[in-house]
Amino acid sequence: MTGYARVRTTICAFALLASVPAGHAKDGVIQCANLIYGGTHTSRCFSDQFLTALQQETSIPSERRFKSVKLASNELFDFPFVVMTGESDFRLTKAERENLSKYLSSGGFLLASAGCSSKDWDKAFRREIRHVFKDLKLERLAMEHPVFRTVYEVKKLNLSHAGADAYLEGITHKDKAVVIYSSQGLNDTAHTDGCCCCGGNEIVNSLQVNVNILVYALLH
Repeated sequence: MTGYARVRTTICAFALLASVPAGHAKDGVIQCANLIYGGTHTSRCFSDQFLTALQQETSIPSERRFKSVKLASNELFDFPFVVMTGESDFRLTKAERENLSKYLSSGGFLLASAGCSSKDWDKAFRREIRHVFKDLKLERLAMEHPVFRTVYEVKKLNLSHAGADAYLEGITHKDKAVVIYSSQGLNDTAHTDGCCCCGGNEIVNSLQVNVNILVYALLH
């Protein structure tokens, strides 16, 4: 992390905690959720190591483990940042779609990642997010986007296999990205137990990217 980014993030951390809505931080500690959606779909091994890296690189205190939360529950609104990932086709219920729309429109943030670069999950996510935001769409994020320099300076997204073009997509609502999505996958498999990319072409510098995404979500 650059010295400028470290100082800026340290200063912003105090303002951030003061501005976090009630319920989004327990005892001054940021909590992040792992979504259960479409019945029983959820991440089985998405790495939470970036939460530890967040504490090491910034002054933002956070829980070091995700909490599993049902997408259709009121508990969703207790978390400023949620992760949604998987490896197979799924469909959200009407209640889940409505809750996600309300959550994202009222200050929540979604990090979505196709596990193992799953084409089936990618197709399902794109279909479902169109139901959630009928008037907004996923758009490719330029590398000049603030999300690539909040803590770490990420000049390039590196893939586990060469030859493809790595990128992130996002949905912007009221001048803020509220969804950031990777069809290639943002699982930091180097820090998971019994989990690999299963032949997918995932982003290997995902730890730094995920830290940046979380800090962007909290500071904007």
